[in-house]
Amino acid sequence: MTMTAELQTAAYITAAVLFILSLGGLKDQESAKRGVWYGIVGMAIAIVATIWGPGVNIAAMSGGTATLLAIALAIGAVIGAIVAMRVEMTGMPQLVAALHSFVGLAAVLIGLNSDLTVNDLMGAEKIIHEVEVFLGVFIGAVTFTGSIVAFGKLAGKIGGKALILPMRHLWNVIIVVASVVLMVMYMQGAGSWTLYAMTVLALILGWHLVMAIGGADMPVVVSMLNSYSGWAAAATGFLLGNDLLIVTGALVGSSGAILSYIMCKAMNRQFLSVILGGFGGAKGPAMDIEGEMVPIDTDAVAAALDEADRIIIVPGYGMAVAQAQQAVSELTRRLRARGKEVRFGIHPVAGRLPGHMNVLLAEAKVPYDIVLEMDESNDDFPETDVVIVIGSNDIVNPAAQEDPNSPIAGMPVLEVWKAKQVFVMKRGQGTGYSGIENPLFYKENTRMFYGDAKASLDNLLTKVK
Repeated sequence: MTMTAELQTAAYITAAVLFILSLGGLKDQESAKRGVWYGIVGMAIAIVATIWGPGVNIAAMSGGTATLLAIALAIGAVIGAIVAMRVEMTGMPQLVAALHSFVGLAAVLIGLNSDLTVNDLMGAEKIIHEVEVFLGVFIGAVTFTGSIVAFGKLAGKIGGKALILPMRHLWNVIIVVASVVLMVMYMQGAGSWTLYAMTVLALILGWHLVMAIGGADMPVVVSMLNSYSGWAAAATGFLLGNDLLIVTGALVGSSGAILSYIMCKAMNRQFLSVILGGFGGAKGPAMDIEGEMVPIDTDAVAAALDEADRIIIVPGYGMAVAQAQQAVSELTRRLRARGKEVRFGIHPVAGRLPGHMNVLLAEAKVPYDIVLEMDESNDDFPETDVVIVIGSNDIVNPAAQEDPNSPIAGMPVLEVWKAKQVFVMKRGQGTGYSGIENPLFYKENTRMFYGDAKASLDNLLTKVK
């Protein structure tokens, strides 16, 4: 039995509404789980409506073709389930980047396949189809290689430093102009070689755009690639005549673009510079740092917490790597039980994924009402007795305000150094993922609490009853 066109349209509308509700549900922690379930149900409806609809008509397929489709769906479902169960929160950023690359690759393959199989169009319909093919392949190719590079940087397989080539923006412009010329030639019947040449150029462009972005700005890159993958899906939807894919792609593309803009504001970056790449690199010689890093032991930290009345905890990617969120939650519970005011200061780009720290704290059942945004925390630091920084570097780096040559110059940061005492939890004296030196570590009111975050916190918990 095949689904009628009317029933498929109704299913697509239902799925689209569920996707919108899913995005709406992700606005805060309380409704996030409900939002995820809306998305799951919407995608299940979309898949069923597509494979049983008149466009695919699985019921009319030959036995071999239908079997291949069923096998492909089963393999994808199994792989997705295994990856989702095995991946840790520390691996979520690179997983998201990898999934974006799949969307881009799918758009490229669908576009190339359409060029090979659709040859009977004429007039305006042919022109529109060729534009759809070219745009879909171009956006998909940029998304594919850009996401692969982002995956490599996030996974530590590629260095976090920005690759700044001579005349990099000029090269980007040349590639875009050459792609437009190739599109005009393609539409004038020059042959499929123009499409293949553009694909190669777009792959190079995607690689170069993300390679030119420094590690400090990778959270913005993830949201930017999310937007790219959405527009690639929307272009593919136009190519296939699939309304739901157009709507879904537009939702993902626009929400990703909005998130990128919000994060750029949070980092004091120009949105256009994000799209073009080439930010996150040093502008000149770094400011000289005076002083030395002074270590502190567990007993001294416990004593300081015992005397403190107001405490703010600032988590970063190091907390995620150490899987220390549960220990942080327990420390928070014990300190609050003793009547101390404990809150969390969260920077919009803490971690390597938008909202990364919020998710970790929610997973550890830290109360939502004590998790504060950056502006609220900055107002409170001067009245705070102790700040505990767990595995953060750039988001608490005073060089953003003090050093105009710093790669993060002008970026709003958590002004933890204004508190009476600052304890920084780090594995060692390195500069961290982005490779940027932090003057905070050398300030008189800062002490370095070295070691693995989870092991150090577990040891601290034995002192804080």
